[in-house]
Amino acid sequence: MSLLIVLAALAFLILVAYRGYSVILFAPIAALGAVLLTDPSLVAPMFTGLFMDKMVGFLKLYFPVFLLGAVFGKLIELSGFSRSIVGAAIRLFGPQRAILSIVLVSGLLTYGGVSLFVVVFAVYPFAAEMFRQSNIPKRLIPATLGVGGFSFTMDALPGTPQIQNIIPTTFFGTDTWAAPVLGTLGSVFVLAVGMAYLEWRRRAAVRSGEGYGDPATLVNEPAPFAGTHLAHAGIAVLPLLLVFVSNKLFTLGIPHWYGAEHSFVPSIMGNAAPVVQGVAKITAIWAVLGALLVGVLSVLALAWRPVVTQFAEGTKAAIGGAVLAAMNTASEYGFGAVIAALPGFMVVANALGAIKDPLLHEAVTVTGLAGVTGSASGGMSIALAAMSETFIANAQAAGIPMEVLHRVAAMASGGMDSLPHNGAVITLLMVTGLTHRQAYKDIFAVTIIKTLAVFVVIGIYYATGWV
Repeated sequence: MSLLIVLAALAFLILVAYRGYSVILFAPIAALGAVLLTDPSLVAPMFTGLFMDKMVGFLKLYFPVFLLGAVFGKLIELSGFSRSIVGAAIRLFGPQRAILSIVLVSGLLTYGGVSLFVVVFAVYPFAAEMFRQSNIPKRLIPATLGVGGFSFTMDALPGTPQIQNIIPTTFFGTDTWAAPVLGTLGSVFVLAVGMAYLEWRRRAAVRSGEGYGDPATLVNEPAPFAGTHLAHAGIAVLPLLLVFVSNKLFTLGIPHWYGAEHSFVPSIMGNAAPVVQGVAKITAIWAVLGALLVGVLSVLALAWRPVVTQFAEGTKAAIGGAVLAAMNTASEYGFGAVIAALPGFMVVANALGAIKDPLLHEAVTVTGLAGVTGSASGGMSIALAAMSETFIANAQAAGIPMEVLHRVAAMASGGMDSLPHNGAVITLLMVTGLTHRQAYKDIFAVTIIKTLAVFVVIGIYYATGWV
């Protein structure tokens, strides 16, 4: 019964998300409904002590990233830089390579350490303009961004600084470059198969006569450029490069400037306790925020005149979108935390222990829990915290290096995590102005490709012994 309660809560949230209802409302309803059926006395304590605690904790850390990411993306749009870069990309790759162009841009930003959510806000104006000019259906934009930003550069490509590639290092004593051969081969598989799928979908749309979409029904379309002439593409791409480089520099410099821990006294009057912060835990967030500020200031400096006339109204819309996207994702985070605390969740985790092969056991456990919680990092953290010692013992008995465990765990976390209730999926659809009905089928296809890649990598390791 406890297992059925967890599955029912998950199915309910997936259903309401797919049908377009707000997860800000229904994530706590689904989570607390499961608590009610498990132990009614825990509904209030779970709501304030776990759901709200995790939700507010997520907002505390990540809302500024959503906010600055949305403003940066809006300024890129208002400045005309998106149109300038799109024009250059079409001249370079041709109008039939719009999908490849967006995949490469979003992949480059993600591999450079830019937050996945920031990539959505920053790249969407380019994608919308390029898809419109190439007459490719807008509904393919989320899947295209998924292939470029939410797949191989998130957790497979060696050295990626995304959190999904960092979490396993603390459990297996590895580094982010673990299993470089397997990670590279897995990345090639995801990129090749993902691009083949997207191109197949594009050609099918061409054959059926489907274009970008009916302008009367499209939502969240980038605002038209109000200036008299476009900037050179080299100038237009500069803010993106500055974000990329600044993120790297801040990531390296912040620990040097602040040390491992920093504290300050919040008041010169009274006996206020010092505020102590572990710098290592928030370096990545500070670095992204600093990089986005550099990006915003660079757009203002390079395109002041076309931006300033629309700044007030444009940023209002961007800020509203950022608030909604952050609240959606935070609600999902709270839902995952509550579900992970229920007895039925442990039934799922323990049932997965029946798989005997060490790598298959790890892959299915991590991707399964990521799917239930709707979070790649959350599902992997829970799985490794509970079962990493078992994974390590089984791997050592089979002679499997820790680097392989690292790569399999990281790639598996980004598999079935992107079910309809996933916060990143909901944010992606909200930013692009699309619904689950319109675009989720293609997102799910990318999810299947990403999940298959984990088992391809496992097969390659067993067949060749490559690491």
